[in-house]
Amino acid sequence: MQEFGKGWRPVRSPEASLRFTERLDELRSSLRLLDPAIIALRSGTTYLTLGPGRGELHVPFWGNVCMLAWPELTGFDRLAGPLTNFHLALILYYLITADGMPSAGEWVSFADLPDGRIYSAAFQGYSGDEVVKVFGLNVDAFHNACRSAGGKPVDLASASYIFQPLPEVSLLITYWLGDEGFASSCKILFDKSVCHYLPIEASAILGSMLVRRLVHS
Repeated sequence: MQEFGKGWRPVRSPEASLRFTERLDELRSSLRLLDPAIIALRSGTTYLTLGPGRGELHVPFWGNVCMLAWPELTGFDRLAGPLTNFHLALILYYLITADGMPSAGEWVSFADLPDGRIYSAAFQGYSGDEVVKVFGLNVDAFHNACRSAGGKPVDLASASYIFQPLPEVSLLITYWLGDEGFASSCKILFDKSVCHYLPIEASAILGSMLVRRLVHS
């Protein structure tokens, strides 16, 4: 996914945008070789048949339902309208990577994911460290932000919440409250099965998206 730039945000130069469009076309072409009902089964999504060779994939994404026309694989969010190419690419990567592996029930750091260690310092810098910059010692504000963003509380650290941005992808954000002598710390963890649903770059993007949802809540 070289089309994504620093911090896993979309690159906006004309040349990069052209490559990005080409990559979307490649993802669509690869998905069209598969049975949409099998795609739905493996990804925990729903396929609705609308006619011979036509249908819709319904994909929960950050609490909303996105609908992708088959076989065009264009999509829109029921609340926000047409999907951006950036969000569409994430969903297409999810659909093409998903293999139906059950949740592992084990939380691991970004560094523990395949190929994650080389990027783990950068990921921590724009994920957990950014959250601490915003909330600091104000754990109540962290609680409020996580609840507003749809997180489910769990009894870990000073405060922890689980988020499910995609049907088979779960993130755990943990917050350790500091004091006057020690800074607070925060980390985003992934269910170990995430590598069966997303490439490492897309996992990083979801972590970054979670941070933006919290700090702008």
